[in-house]
Amino acid sequence: MGGMSGPYVIRGSVSLPEAELMWRFSRSSGPGGQHVNTSDSQVELRFDLAKTESLPPVWKERALAKLAGRLVDGVVSVRSSEHRSQWRNRETAAVRLASLLAEATAPPPRARRATRIPRGINERRLREKKQRGDMKRGRSGRDWT
Repeated sequence: MGGMSGPYVIRGSVSLPEAELMWRFSRSSGPGGQHVNTSDSQVELRFDLAKTESLPPVWKERALAKLAGRLVDGVVSVRSSEHRSQWRNRETAAVRLASLLAEATAPPPRARRATRIPRGINERRLREKKQRGDMKRGRSGRDWT
């Protein structure tokens, strides 16, 4: 098989900088039978978020704030061991890191503008509520003679 399947895009034109990714391989506890005992198929991918120059400064600040709980000395790490082959685990880890960073660098959602409910709509709702209550009250047969 060839190399990695191209740059992993975080968002827009920004992608994971291949040079700044630190890979570590170890024996996996995942699938693989006896193959597991002999091959380093578990992948740990680390990315130094604090020192990177490849993310726009605004994104970097956002990511550092959002991922604060996951960072160890400014480094974010992702593990993958669900495949038998190291190559597929590398793919999975890279994709996972890219989506993690995409989520962490996303701009905050727009603030909701408070709007008033038109009086007519509110009155109609209350009127319908009252009718429904009356209808249900009418179902109980307590005042039948």
